[in-house]
Parts: sequence; C-alpha cells; structure tokens
Amino acid sequence: MNNTNNIIHRSPLFYVGDKYKLMAEIKTYLPDKISTFIEPFVGGGSVFMNVEADNYILNDVNYDVISLHKFLCSYRINPDAFFNELFSLIDTYNLSCSYKRDDIPAELKKKYVKTYFAKYNKDAFYKLRDDYNLNHREDCLYLYTLLIYGFNRMIRFNSKGDYNLPVGNVDFNGNTYNALVDYFSIVKEKNIIWHNQDFVDLFKTINITKNDLVYLDPPYLITFSEYNKLWNETTEQKLLDLLDELDNKHIRFAISNVTHYKGKENTLFISWMQKYNVHSIKSNYISYHDNTVKSFNEVLVTNY
Repeated sequence: MNNTNNIIHRSPLFYVGDKYKLMAEIKTYLPDKISTFIEPFVGGGSVFMNVEADNYILNDVNYDVISLHKFLCSYRINPDAFFNELFSLIDTYNLSCSYKRDDIPAELKKKYVKTYFAKYNKDAFYKLRDDYNLNHREDCLYLYTLLIYGFNRMIRFNSKGDYNLPVGNVDFNGNTYNALVDYFSIVKEKNIIWHNQDFVDLFKTINITKNDLVYLDPPYLITFSEYNKLWNETTEQKLLDLLDELDNKHIRFAISNVTHYKGKENTLFISWMQKYNVHSIKSNYISYHDNTVKSFNEVLVTNY
C-alpha cells in the first residue's frame, strides 16, 4: 500500500475540512503502484501532494480553485519570484506578515488577545478586497493573498461575482511559507494535467486503465459547507453509477464520504457501499459555520 513516506504535506490553499490530517491513514489503503492518479474533486490538493504516481489528472468544477493551482504551478521552477511578488503586495497594502516580522503593536495584542490579526489587518484587507473586485478579478496573486488573510481561508463569491469573505484572524506565517515551499517542490516533480470540468464531463474526456486509481472526495450530501450547496441526491447517484461502471471495467477507485452526521444518515451511500470494501476513517470535519470538530462517521470505500 501507498504508505512508504511518513511525512504528510499540506496544501497552501488550506481548505477547511481537507484531507491533510487524514492522509496518513488514507494512504495505508491506497495501492503502491499507480500509473495515473485521477482526482475529480481535487480541492486544495492535499491528497495528490501525498500520493506517488507516474501521472496525475486533477480536476475541480471550481474555476478559481483550478486557476490558483495553475498559478502556483507556474512558479514551481522559480519560487523566489512568487515570494518576491507576494511580499511586495503584502507590503503595498500594509498587511501584517508574521513570517518576516512582528507588525502587531503590543497594546493591540493586549486589548484583543485572540483577534489582534483581524483587528490589525481589517482596513488593509478590505482595501485589497475592493481593489481585487474592481480591477484585478483575474489576478491570482490578489486572490491568493485574500485567501491567506480571509476568514477561515476560504474562497467565496456573492451573486455578483465579488469576493465577499470578511477579514480572518491570521496572516502570512511560517506554516504558510512552508506549505508553499512544499507545494512548489512537489509539483515540480509531478506530471500533472489540470481540468476544470464537472465530474461527469471529466469521465467522458479521459481514458482510465486498470493500472490507474480514481480517488474521490466529493461534497458530502448530509453536511453543510460552502463547497456542497449544489450537491444533492441526483448528483450523488450519478457519481455512484459512474463508480459502478468503473468497477465493471476493473478500474480501481477509492472514495471518501460521510455516512452519519448530527443525526442524519446518508442512506443512499450506505446502501451503495455494501458492495465494496468499507474502511472507517477518523474524521476531522470542520464546518464553515461552526468550526468545532464534529464527531461523525467518515469512511473510505474501495473496490480493491
């Protein structure tokens, strides 16, 4: 199984509820030999960063997520150029940067013990957000900076297409720098093709063989987050039908999902998974609206 490397890397997109904390366990159920690793719901990318394969096909329906990945990948040969541009933008807007220096006045830390980053960066963040929405909508450097300083480090837009998250209580710190360095180093060595499609369309446009692995972490039907508002029983059934088709072709897959959450049961998935191998996973799910860790049943289902 795919567990030879005990070091787990985290994506610099810092997705809420990503698989970073679960990867050590998930990897124990993945095959050692993978020709092409296919991820229809790549999200922040913490999974592919920790899986060894000859090739990678990585997809997400979210245009901005894929744009950020492609943007970061464009600096994989010259990370210094990225950091120079990022730190220049941070300095232009006078945002704090605890990786490089301690910008926060002592009196602010004393008055707002747990929220001083948000208090310090509030005005600068909203100026950056306004400038992005008005003049830099396609500039991924602006978007990534908003992600790093925004609430819960999420990507969210309103109905007008404007980025609308409030300021977060965090800044560019050592963890962010290390995650970026790891990302640049990892993608430099991987043969990646990026896609921005619905998962149904993705399966229609790629060729999958018995030596490949399809790993899926779709939106969870019975939990709420900004990322699964458009997911319903119809889309879930389409996905399960596609996985049955893969199984009929003897193509390997592994899918993460939640069967029980706050009194709810995903009966559709529970019924479907009985045909396959079910592995219980210790979950770290955090909701956007309630960032306490939830106790519920997360599983990894494999057909091998």
